Amino acid sequence: MRRVSILLILLLAASPAWSGAWLRDKGAAFVSTAVTAFKEPDYGYDYKGSFYAEYGLREKLTLGLDVEEHRDIYGHALVFARLPVAEFEKSGRFAAEIAIGAHHRQMRAWALYKATLSYGKGFQTGWGNGWIAIDAALEFRTHDAVYRKLDLTAGLSSPRLINPLLQIETAYQSDHPLHWRIKPSIMIRTKDSPTTWVLGLERNDARKNTGIRLAIWNTF
Repeated sequence: MRRVSILLILLLAASPAWSGAWLRDKGAAFVSTAVTAFKEPDYGYDYKGSFYAEYGLREKLTLGLDVEEHRDIYGHALVFARLPVAEFEKSGRFAAEIAIGAHHRQMRAWALYKATLSYGKGFQTGWGNGWIAIDAALEFRTHDAVYRKLDLTAGLSSPRLINPLLQIETAYQSDHPLHWRIKPSIMIRTKDSPTTWVLGLERNDARKNTGIRLAIWNTF
């Protein structure tokens, strides 16, 4: 617990590569591709991939795409629009996001709607700039139910070669157990490079093993 507490202090102690509370500058873009692999006890490897993109269409309007696919078993694809809600300078900011898309299980697909309210705050520390972002969302899957989601992202963005990143994702459906996912990672970026490599682990409540995650972030 002491080690976990120290890590959280370092992370929360931070502008992010991407986060729901911050909008992209007009004409600026961000793209992330990621893959996570899990070792299965009975057969080879299980894996999932994701693609995420944001584009600043206007100063106060960011558009994006969020796609995730777990092999060919299930996944989702969403398009979203993000708007600023409130700006409190050093106390942080709020933004809202509306998304529409589809969720599938094998060959069957259903509509998916999502509304998110995000809070973000930057920090100055002796270890460099840092940020924390909290995203609260309602996700309605027409074939299923309403999911209540609460995610936390925190990291450092100093000029060092390596910086830490922590992502915690939770989802709750009425009369069901809480689902959670934890992704501790390191971000690797050389000075003045638009590309960041993210290497980390992923652990969730549905598995007894830990996955290895690799992501590439690019800004344009």
